[in-house]
Amino acid sequence: MADVDEYSHLGSEQGRDQSHISPARAKLTVGILLVINLLNYMDRSVIAGILEKVQEYFDVNDSLAGLFQTVLICSFMILAPLFGYLGDRYNRKMLMAIGIAIWCSATLAGSFVTQSGFWWLILCLAFVGVGQASFSTIAPTIIADLFVDVQRTWALSIFNIAIPVGSGLGYILGSTMLKLTKDWHWGLRVTPCIGVLAILLLVFLTPNPPRGAAENHSESWNPRTSWVQDLKYLMTNWSFMLSSFAVAAVAFVSGVMALWGPTYLLRANNVDTTHSSQSQANTKDSIIFGVIVCSSGIFAIVIGAVVSKTLRAKNPQADPLICAAGLLLSAPFLYLLIVLADQNIVATFIFIFVSELFIGLNWTIVSDILLYVVIPPCRSMAEAIQITISHVFGDACSPYIIGVISTVLQEGRPSSTYREFMSLQYALLICPFIIVIGAALFFCTANHLEEDQENTAKYIQGVPVSSHVPKTYGLGSCGHAMLAQEA
Repeated sequence: MADVDEYSHLGSEQGRDQSHISPARAKLTVGILLVINLLNYMDRSVIAGILEKVQEYFDVNDSLAGLFQTVLICSFMILAPLFGYLGDRYNRKMLMAIGIAIWCSATLAGSFVTQSGFWWLILCLAFVGVGQASFSTIAPTIIADLFVDVQRTWALSIFNIAIPVGSGLGYILGSTMLKLTKDWHWGLRVTPCIGVLAILLLVFLTPNPPRGAAENHSESWNPRTSWVQDLKYLMTNWSFMLSSFAVAAVAFVSGVMALWGPTYLLRANNVDTTHSSQSQANTKDSIIFGVIVCSSGIFAIVIGAVVSKTLRAKNPQADPLICAAGLLLSAPFLYLLIVLADQNIVATFIFIFVSELFIGLNWTIVSDILLYVVIPPCRSMAEAIQITISHVFGDACSPYIIGVISTVLQEGRPSSTYREFMSLQYALLICPFIIVIGAALFFCTANHLEEDQENTAKYIQGVPVSSHVPKTYGLGSCGHAMLAQEA
């Protein structure tokens, strides 16, 4: 049982320690991480808010435009497992600081490309993804080591507000800078300046708490398990794997709407107007879209946290069930906003708000699920694997797929505003069906949640749990690496 021993000493009294971090500093840390996460999502959506203008500048079709999102996400997901592995073993805030420096430098460099530099901008976006991978895999684990239970849920809620708010601010930033300067490049020059301040706050004010400190299970050691052993453990944790694939379904749709949403509204709004009005409509629609994403996301995260806190005490499976219900409720509104966009723009904005509200219920809850079904020394790795799964099957490919479908539907037909709108509409109709698949995966997660949560709790308490691992789980889902193996 060599593999068991590599993890088993973590649950002993010798490995336990308190973080000695004051509540005030813990809250300050969440605030700093929130600011950085806002920059994270702003950088991802700035180009989406001005996509039509960027396409016009480089003279690229929908298929190539889909690469703006796809390349960033691909580099992000490829490097995430590496940073997850490093984050479980080395100084986490220094890894994040290096990552922020890389992504801000790449964003700033991308703001200076010329009309012949389309592929240079794509390369810059790839480096943005590399930098963001370090932060996204590590930051939630620091929050997990500062808070537990309800406090952790609320801390994660605050941190995850950056998802809708940052995305919305990105649309607004890109559109506003375009309107003020008449040059889309300036939209990429704001966040790097804030990034310098974020690095200073991170290095000088953010602690690097012992892993598992908040759960009285901190350690003064480096894990001796290999990357492959950690991966095997995570792959046999059914709650983690099923919820990760459910997140992929959400990411598929979110990635599509993040890149193509403002452009789709523009095309719907201009079906019966002349080309000369498109620039003004683009700015207006992107700003409205950004405000809707911000407001619906804030409501969703607060409602999700409150409902989770209320129902979790009554039903231990409540969290994945809430996520599943939210996705099922969002599907019809998502369908309506796609098919009615050219008929009633006001109703479309309402449907966007409602669909984003129901989809957003899962953001904090999914983060919480991961942290209480995965053992402390594997949480950065778990964040990385979930990021990889959600992006490989989600938004790494979805914007490009939609762009390709839209382009294919336009081929061989006379170019017109109406044709561009209809081709994109048909492509977007995939999204409601993907959301329903995500809901089904969350329902499956509920069937395994209690056992995996109990196994993780026992691991933290230092209680042997090998006898509680069903043989059908292969190597086990208990958290002591390969505990299902016989001595």
